[in-house]
Amino acid sequence: MTYVGIHSQIARNNWNSIMLLLMFPCIILGMLWVFCCIFGVQSTYDMYGNEQFYFDYNIINDTWLGWAPWAVVIVGIWLAIAYTFNAQMIQHATGAKPLERKENPRVYNLVENLCMSCGMPMPKVNIIEDPQLNAFASGINQKSYTVTLTRGIIEYLDDAELEGVIAHELTHIRNRDTRVLIVSIVFVGILSTVLTVLTRGVLRAFLWSGGSSRRSSNGKGGGGVAIIVVIVAAIICAAIAYFLTLLTRFAISRKREFMADAGGAELTRNPRALASALRKISAYPGLGHIDREDIAQLYIIHPKKLKQSFFDNLQSLFSTHPSTEERIRILEQF
Repeated sequence: MTYVGIHSQIARNNWNSIMLLLMFPCIILGMLWVFCCIFGVQSTYDMYGNEQFYFDYNIINDTWLGWAPWAVVIVGIWLAIAYTFNAQMIQHATGAKPLERKENPRVYNLVENLCMSCGMPMPKVNIIEDPQLNAFASGINQKSYTVTLTRGIIEYLDDAELEGVIAHELTHIRNRDTRVLIVSIVFVGILSTVLTVLTRGVLRAFLWSGGSSRRSSNGKGGGGVAIIVVIVAAIICAAIAYFLTLLTRFAISRKREFMADAGGAELTRNPRALASALRKISAYPGLGHIDREDIAQLYIIHPKKLKQSFFDNLQSLFSTHPSTEERIRILEQF
């Protein structure tokens, strides 16, 4: 596999970050417009007395224009908070602790030597007290860039293998992969929350209006139709949110891991050591107890992608992690 130049990869990922930042507000505003269609449902009667429903786009647009500024402000505040405190959030979610040089000079020397060899500032180093094996890089700028390792990966891998893993994670930082991931994680979290709120709102509206719809069952059925419109609109919002979440995960392409593997191999000049490390990690992948897909995207090997069912294979088409076997095969042919 040909490695893409570091400056080209940085420019590409910076562009991806900008596109994601522009795309997600448009998605959220689009979903808000679809939801506002609920309030634009109007009814009229034809000459035969039959009730007919239609969308009043003036009401829809006026409602959307009234809510859109608030949605932008809320999303902006949410993004600012998540973007600023993402390092603390990830550290809290994973239980990571700072690793001091005096606690493990071996790890610090490996990280420091690799950073010196490629001319990059040294990131923070964190450790997770997990006996299994995994690692990830995180952060959006020099103050927050962090390489996190589990206790198991530090103790189980030899120096060459651990150096390969660290070089892989440093390449993510150098390529600005971590920044793109954090942006996507923040917005996927926003979409998930919006979806949850909409779903709960629809359920409450359905339960609240159930009695009135039953009472109007002998009439024209307007209440039942209104409930159906709400449910259909919610289903549309849910489908859009879920599909766009998959597209987001796919946008942070599987090539991200291949590029980091290639960059790590180039940095250490020992691709077989990283291949050996991946083989060992795949046997004992840690952090599987953290049931958060957004955090799992950061891992060098996704712990839930090892046991493949039919649906897992179908979902892997949109996965951010390629097959570990494929990664090892490419490294061994490097």
